[in-house]
Amino acid sequence: MTVDRPLRRKQEKTSKPIDTTLNGLFPTPLYSTKRDMNTSSLENNDIEDIIKEGMNKNQGNSSSTNNYIFNEKLKKIKQFCEQQIKIYVEQVISPKEKLNFYITQSWLNVTNPGGYHHTHSHSNSLISGVFYISNEEDDRIIFEHPNRKLLEMTSFEFETSNVWNTYVVTSPCETNTLLLFPSWLNHTVAPNEKATKDRISISFNTFVKGTLGNNSALSELILK
Repeated sequence: MTVDRPLRRKQEKTSKPIDTTLNGLFPTPLYSTKRDMNTSSLENNDIEDIIKEGMNKNQGNSSSTNNYIFNEKLKKIKQFCEQQIKIYVEQVISPKEKLNFYITQSWLNVTNPGGYHHTHSHSNSLISGVFYISNEEDDRIIFEHPNRKLLEMTSFEFETSNVWNTYVVTSPCETNTLLLFPSWLNHTVAPNEKATKDRISISFNTFVKGTLGNNSALSELILK
């Protein structure tokens, strides 16, 4: 998000206020949209089957042993995610040439009350997403500034937090909501000690097919 608003500083009574602008450079996109329907009975059956297939115990949560769940199950949720990926690509990346962004791996997450997700990013992926099947109203996902370690080398006490000085940003995790973001962006889920039910979500990665770069600039890469 770009901030572009005049800031007025107090001057001597005889001088006029000076207009200044404060702009945000290189913002990080976080795309959020909500599916206008609840999971169907068929989709709930798919989710139960995925859990029955097996879950891997991770640090603070569990994930499905099947890491390609969209290949055989949850077709309508996959279609919804693919439609939103196209919008994200058009609005954020805005490629000149036609490119095909597609979902690679996809898996189910189950986080028990008090559980959490450790800080991580997604390698070998361009856009990552998470779709929330079931969660508490006050659940949050936390995103970290990509240069957090560098910023923390100088420590300030902040009077107020704002988009310029914060290292982390929280976003609500709402049922039937999809979040899309650059795969390099670190994110985590803190323990929800007040939770009374499992948080269930679907995560996925993406890659691209098509021609990247430019032949004459010696940057061309053809991905099929």
